[in-house]
Amino acid sequence: MSEYWVIGGEYKDTEFDVLAPGVKLERFGPFASYEVARKEWRARTMATVDNALIRYLIIPADALRLVDRNTPGA
Repeated sequence: MSEYWVIGGEYKDTEFDVLAPGVKLERFGPFASYEVARKEWRARTMATVDNALIRYLIIPADALRLVDRNTPGA
């Protein structure tokens, strides 16, 4: 059974490859299923819908290690 995480935050621009200055990657989870993670993703996304620089993603738990390795300040 896979676990899932919701990650994201505010980015520098709409390329969504560099977080905004002073912002750390936000993490929510782990969630026992994709469906539960999607509910959290939707709540976070809807709460920030007015800010085009905020983005959240759902990723499997095993991918979180790759994100940590490649994200400064994660």
